[in-house]
Formats: sequence, structure tokens, C-alpha cells
Amino acid sequence: MIKRLLLIFAAAVTISNINVNAQKHDWAQFARYEQANKEAAVSQIPSKRLVVFLGNSITDNWARMRPSFFTDNDFAGRGISGQTSYQFLSRFRDDVINLHPRAVVINAGTNDVAENTHPYNEDRTFGNIVSMVELAKANNIKVILTTVLPAAGFGWNREITDAPEKIKSLNARLEKYARKNKIPFVNYFTPLAARDGKSLSADFSNDGVHPTESGYEIMEATVLPVIRKIVK
Repeated sequence: MIKRLLLIFAAAVTISNINVNAQKHDWAQFARYEQANKEAAVSQIPSKRLVVFLGNSITDNWARMRPSFFTDNDFAGRGISGQTSYQFLSRFRDDVINLHPRAVVINAGTNDVAENTHPYNEDRTFGNIVSMVELAKANNIKVILTTVLPAAGFGWNREITDAPEKIKSLNARLEKYARKNKIPFVNYFTPLAARDGKSLSADFSNDGVHPTESGYEIMEATVLPVIRKIVK
């Protein structure tokens, strides 16, 4: 009896430790934009929260490398390097809804295909994006969906050998969904793709995944007219 009680106590302590460790680990990285979000919440200038760009390192680098694109247009960059759509969905309330933007531009999928946090499952990735769209609409936030950028592979996960096929399939599904639901859809893929139609052109990237400044210039010219059309 005593031995059994000791085993139960040990199990309880183990579970407690797991829960404490889980709480300490900020999986969705809520802390990344916590201060910026607080400042935005008390801002008396609504235009400062005009449009939120939600994404991964592609969006993160964009705001860092081309800050004037964001400040001049009153856009808020909410990209976090390495994240997948699962993490976007977790922080959607903190980094999008609570800012009360007029629109959100969602760029998701690259790190899902790269399997940064989960084995790739197109249905789940697509479902995460649809959930974000539904959350935005429920809060009167307009949505702009975008293609996953071209990528022949990922230097940090070389086991993924069919990235172009997965990206093509997800992009087609997103475009079909956007068209059916009358959601603006921005095609970054075509102007950034190499001649093979699969990889990110060396003219716009140094590593085959992340755009250079010239790549971001193309993206800006592609998305800005769409934003201006729906946010007047």
C-alpha cells in the first residue's frame, strides 16, 4: 500500500513538473510582440493599426529590412521566424484581433511544409488558415490571403525533398478557397519563381527561401494595390 502511494505521489510530481515546464516555454512566442501590442492598444492614432502582416521569418525580415514600407503605410509587422500556422493561430488574438486592424495579410505555409513544429499535413495547415480567416471575419477584420513563396527545399531540413509539389498543392487550395469566399488573394509565387517554376529565383534570394530587398520590392508592388483597394 505504501509503495503504491509512493508511486502515485511520484507520478503526480512528474506531471506537475511537466506542466510547470510547459508554462515556462512560450511555444507561440506571445512575448515577442507583447510590448508593441500594449503600446498599440493605448495609441490614440487608429491608422497606426491599419493593416497587420502576419507571418514567419519572411514577414519578420520584411519589417526589419524594409521598415519604411511599414511605417509609411501604417502597417504592423507581426512575423516570427521559424513559426508555423499552428503558432500563428495560437497568437492570432494577441497579435491581430486585439490590435483592431482594418485588415490582416496572412502569409503561412513555408515552415509547415518544412515541418518546423509538426509533420506536414495539408488539411491541418489549410484548416489553421481557414480558422484565422473565420476569426478575422468574426471581428470585422478584412482578410488578404497570399501564396506560399517558392522553395525547392530547406537548408535546415534536407529530408523534405518534395517541397515544390506540396507548396503548389497548398497554393492551389488557398486560391480556390479565396475565390469561393471572395477573399483577396495575392500571388507572390509567380513573380518570385525561377524559370523552373518551383524554386525562388536567385535574383530575389540568397538562400532559396527568404527574399532579399529586391524580392521584397516585388512583394510590395504586388500586395500594396490590393490593400489600397479594400482599405480606403
